[in-house]
Amino acid sequence: MLASPGDVAFSLAGMPVYYYGLILAAAAFTGFYTAYKLYAKFFNPQKAEKILDMAPVLILAGIAGARLYYCAVNYSYYSVHPLEILNIRQGGLSIHGMILGGIIALYFCVKYYKIDFLRTLDVMACGTALAQAIGRWGNFFNSEAFGLPTNLPWKLYIPVSQRPQEFIGYEYFHPTFLYESLLDILIFFVLIVFLKRFSSNKGLVFGIYLILYSFARIGVEYLRVDSVLNIFGVPVAQWVSVLLIIFAFFYLGAIVYRDNHS
Repeated sequence: MLASPGDVAFSLAGMPVYYYGLILAAAAFTGFYTAYKLYAKFFNPQKAEKILDMAPVLILAGIAGARLYYCAVNYSYYSVHPLEILNIRQGGLSIHGMILGGIIALYFCVKYYKIDFLRTLDVMACGTALAQAIGRWGNFFNSEAFGLPTNLPWKLYIPVSQRPQEFIGYEYFHPTFLYESLLDILIFFVLIVFLKRFSSNKGLVFGIYLILYSFARIGVEYLRVDSVLNIFGVPVAQWVSVLLIIFAFFYLGAIVYRDNHS
């Protein structure tokens, strides 16, 4: 059985330090350091440090994108409580928004630092998958992003205050944060294999990442009970994942065409 010890790791000068923030920091560091090492190994070791130089901008853009996306799909709440948009200590970040915000910022950063956009996307995709695997544990400490009730041996205890009203009488739920974390680790290793074998096909690994993560998210989303916005009864995260899969197939088709006609 899993059970969160609470969301506060410790206090510093009387101020609480949250597990969520510490885990996000660890995830960001791991993701960027991984991308840096991969860029140095497979592409250009002289320019690899540019990955670390652009990290602060990409982190801020990713957080902004993740928060704005989350608030957009929770518009009914944040339109009434606009000041809460700035409160990310208790969670409320969307990976889809993070990806979009990060890619937009990355496009401008690579122009400034004069490194290859698609190759940077490939190594960042690997780093992102690993960062997601770590970051999902922030949901564990916040007792969020859990699934339907279950009595499986790896069940997750959720405090009454965090349970949806329709499941108030249940104590144990699927730890969907854990499922997605494990899937992200698997995706990371698959991406590394593709990067090793197809490093010359720049942009390919990023497309593979979009497809693999989107399928993983669709599967996990079937169990989750905290979807804040459904369209025709389907969580918006699944709709976005389907759109990303469609886009990724067209994107990969363009990559293959380019490489066969270059």
